[in-house]
Amino acid sequence: MVLKIGGRIEKVNGRELTYSEFAEKYMSQNQPVLLTGLMDDWRACKDWVLANGKPNLHFFSTHFGKSKVQVADCGTREFTDQKRIEMTVTEFVDHWLRDCGAGDGSLLYLKDWHFVKEYPQYIAYRTPMDFSDDWLNFYLDKFRMHNDPDTYSERDEISCSDYRFVYMGSKGTWTPLHADVFRSYSWSANVCGKKQWYFLPPSQHHLVFDRNMKSSVYDIFADVSQSKFPGFEKAIWWECTQEENEVIFVPSGWYHQVHNLEDTISINHNWFNGYNLSWVWDLLLKDYNEASEYIEDLKGCDDFEELCQRNLAANTGMNFYDFFIFIVRFTFANVVLLHTFAQVKNETSRKPSKALQHICFNLESIRSTAVKMKSINTGDRQGVLLDLRKNLEDHSFIELCAAVGKTYELIHDTDEMTPTLLQCTELMCTSFVRSQVQSSEDLVAFIDDALRKLGGAFSR
Repeated sequence: MVLKIGGRIEKVNGRELTYSEFAEKYMSQNQPVLLTGLMDDWRACKDWVLANGKPNLHFFSTHFGKSKVQVADCGTREFTDQKRIEMTVTEFVDHWLRDCGAGDGSLLYLKDWHFVKEYPQYIAYRTPMDFSDDWLNFYLDKFRMHNDPDTYSERDEISCSDYRFVYMGSKGTWTPLHADVFRSYSWSANVCGKKQWYFLPPSQHHLVFDRNMKSSVYDIFADVSQSKFPGFEKAIWWECTQEENEVIFVPSGWYHQVHNLEDTISINHNWFNGYNLSWVWDLLLKDYNEASEYIEDLKGCDDFEELCQRNLAANTGMNFYDFFIFIVRFTFANVVLLHTFAQVKNETSRKPSKALQHICFNLESIRSTAVKMKSINTGDRQGVLLDLRKNLEDHSFIELCAAVGKTYELIHDTDEMTPTLLQCTELMCTSFVRSQVQSSEDLVAFIDDALRKLGGAFSR
């Protein structure tokens, strides 16, 4: 069956695009875009690429050869994905040079390599400014997503640590149709090589599912069963060819399939922030309902809810407990920053800065999501109690605040965080009647309190 192509991805010079323009046109509107001009000073573009434009595989073997990585066998399906094999980088390079060069071996695709976490001293690239408001990786740099020993183990230190990846694959390697983890945004930068992307907008995602919305198409170029996927032939796809040194932005909920047209190395991040936080909650709620439906026979058991949350964490990557703690900590961090920026603004001008507006937008986005969570009683059912004052004594939390604050200074080209965070955190301990959050209702009230006391002059 020939795909119906109805849209093409816009190509824009990233150096001529401000953060505010990117946020308004692409993140807020949830639209994909191909960006140029963002990789000129990357070390990866020099070290990882030969003069002829091919991957410098010898460099990887020599410098990172002992790293253990996950490799997908593109010719073998396993459940809803390709079969994964663990091997060292050296073994992967040897296979690439030996078997793929001869054209008679299986096509192996190195995926999801946590390169930044393994080699923090080797600065291969800088995250482009448009993608830098990355709550997911800010958080995982300081905290674990799972503290439950049943859903986390020390041997997962690297594999659960962040969502910054390197991908490497020869011509012909590919990734099956999927939507990204957590329904996050993603960006993918081609260090070398060429990719072909096929996108399906969220409004049409039901067309690639079966009648029960349980199973989706694996390969859009395979012989797709019309009886199993009756809507598939109605789908209108967007396509895009991504060249070397181009970066593609993939919005939330856009299903996509990707093919390497040449030997390719790419750098990929998944992330979310105030613009797509609601997508994360919507996915968690959908997956929770499916998890509880799957074990409905156990509904009378005392630990039914605990089993649902364990399954949710295992299948989706976080559960209600994890997400609630995440958004409360990020609320606390934004309130600390709001207090810091507001202190400076009170000493200079009452005019709202873009940084202040950004922080107020974050809090209002979290508030909207917390309102949606009220019917689930997320915090109460998990026995969660988070205290702003205790977080202010946590060095990791202060580092989180500093990382987010520094990013907002860079994004909005300001140096408003003149008072140190430590000074401001000492001052703000007396600013709130409430400092504890145990439920989504508490979180909504806490945000309202913060915006009324600290942000009223700037956000409303």
